[in-house]
Amino acid sequence: MFPQKLTDSRAFEIAQTMLGGFNRHYRLFRATSAEAKRRFELADWHGQQRAQRERIEFYDKRVDEAIDLLEERYQASSLPMEVWQQVKLHYIGLLTNHHQPELAETFFNSVCTRILHHSYFHNDFIFVRPAVSTEYIENEELAAKPTYRAYYPTRENLHNTMRRVVTNFQLELEFEDLDRDVDLVLNAVRKQLGDFRWRTNFQIQVLSSLFYRNKGAYLVGKIINGFTETPFALPILHREPADPVAPASGKPLLYIDAALFGEDDLLMLFSFARAYFMVDMEVPSAYVQFLRSMMPRKPRAELYSAIGLQKHGKNLFYRDFLYHLRHSSDKFRIAPGIKGMVMLVFDLPSYPFVFKLIKDFFPAQKENTSRLSVQSKYLLVKQHDRVGRMADTLEYSNVAFPRHRFDEELVAELKHFCPSLLEIQGDDLVLKHVYIERRMVPLNIYLHEATPQQMEHAVIEYGNAIKDLVAANIFPGDMLWKNFGVTRHGKVVFYDYDEIEYLTDCNFRYVPEPRNEEEEMSGEVWYRVGPRDVFPETFGPFLLGHPGVRELFMRHHADLLDADYWQQHKLRILNGHVHDVFPYDPHKRFAHAQSRLTPASPPTVDGAALMAASHHDLSVQ
Repeated sequence: MFPQKLTDSRAFEIAQTMLGGFNRHYRLFRATSAEAKRRFELADWHGQQRAQRERIEFYDKRVDEAIDLLEERYQASSLPMEVWQQVKLHYIGLLTNHHQPELAETFFNSVCTRILHHSYFHNDFIFVRPAVSTEYIENEELAAKPTYRAYYPTRENLHNTMRRVVTNFQLELEFEDLDRDVDLVLNAVRKQLGDFRWRTNFQIQVLSSLFYRNKGAYLVGKIINGFTETPFALPILHREPADPVAPASGKPLLYIDAALFGEDDLLMLFSFARAYFMVDMEVPSAYVQFLRSMMPRKPRAELYSAIGLQKHGKNLFYRDFLYHLRHSSDKFRIAPGIKGMVMLVFDLPSYPFVFKLIKDFFPAQKENTSRLSVQSKYLLVKQHDRVGRMADTLEYSNVAFPRHRFDEELVAELKHFCPSLLEIQGDDLVLKHVYIERRMVPLNIYLHEATPQQMEHAVIEYGNAIKDLVAANIFPGDMLWKNFGVTRHGKVVFYDYDEIEYLTDCNFRYVPEPRNEEEEMSGEVWYRVGPRDVFPETFGPFLLGHPGVRELFMRHHADLLDADYWQQHKLRILNGHVHDVFPYDPHKRFAHAQSRLTPASPPTVDGAALMAASHHDLSVQ
């Protein structure tokens, strides 16, 4: 029940203080995102990666600052609920003309639940549902950039208009040959649209900020012609001095690498297995609305996360989850597949996500594993460039589920393996710490059901996934097939993080030659093994028991069993090299860019559709 009168003078001051904390957060968040343009122009790839990591930490730091301030000034944790209800009403009033009201509501929730030590689902004074609309928000200041720019080309000036679309972003570096690139883009547009009639409303709409990630800047927009809207994205990359086709002058130049079209290409670009973009946005809800018009199957929660606003993405995800629970009746169950030694995994058959809890105890093989070490691995993945090969995770505390929706076998497993994380409160089953990930088809199950052609593509994708992780300075540790999943688009993604290490922290060795017959015949390891020693030639017996899989693996990825392969990549990373890993099929790249293809992203057989065919019902990208 909300108060009918606002009687406590502290409530308005607290609301102002909380909104001030959020405004400071978004100001710093936006400044770091805007600086991505300069880092891109300077080819400061390590600075870009560092900024990605640090930006993820911004939110919690600002929440902590707001809590400390509220405790110091108002002894916030001791205030009665009536005051907090008034605070919320004042806060809603302050958001009336705000440009990021949905994010400010999430910030309010984060501060309140931390101060009052109450579970999210039991509080009636936080924003369980949005209170302020985000529709039609626009910055009306004269100097402000619009959310998107619209261009109205004619047949005669289409080339010049597309050239202006690119140059309006005012990148400091020159293009190697922008007219050539524009011609390639327009040829790709004609091929995509086919023999179409030029309608009177023909236009190109482009979001006003480039999307920066890794070593690329992405121009994102859509072509409108009549009732047809065609999403597109143009990756802009550096021509590095070491490139075989680099200009003799050695001066850094830019070029457009490819033209991506349609929802599926955009879904791959905005995949849950990739790092968050850096985008300079005054009105993030308007960006999400524009992106959703191009990717209607992509949940708003994932779009907010993709543009770096993962805390609000978590908030939206939880709202979607509660909505799904209200409109379904199936039960949570132990997830199909081989059970993990570290994580207990369960799912809801009607819901395309899995829930993972760290067990309270582990078998002898995991004697060096602890809850804190596993949590640190998941944090590493969150902050690292996931290069399309590591699933993003949502981390929650004190999540309540309806007890009657849990299969009894699952409840027994929870009580046995995770008693410290389990609490039953009346009709609720509360999990104190849980990770949530997109559900994928485990690769071992996929291979068991695959046709020969699907199996070949799966093995190729598995090796490519490992090589992309290597390029990102990640050694996956446990490379068993069961720790990888297949997405709807046929991508193979890694999702078991308890043994990952930075590649540069590992020591890749060859197995020493036995010194005598006794050592040669020994069934035990007779040579010294350090804590981070890795022997790639020993991977085979664990991974290649199936003759068909072995033949395919050795044909396409035998180098993964050679310590020299790993050592060479480790050396390149230690020398400061940042690999190119492309978030699109290498065959989509323009011909002038093909010579830049690095070993980190080898061309793949065009078989993603084949892999997806037998599992088309999973809405995973």
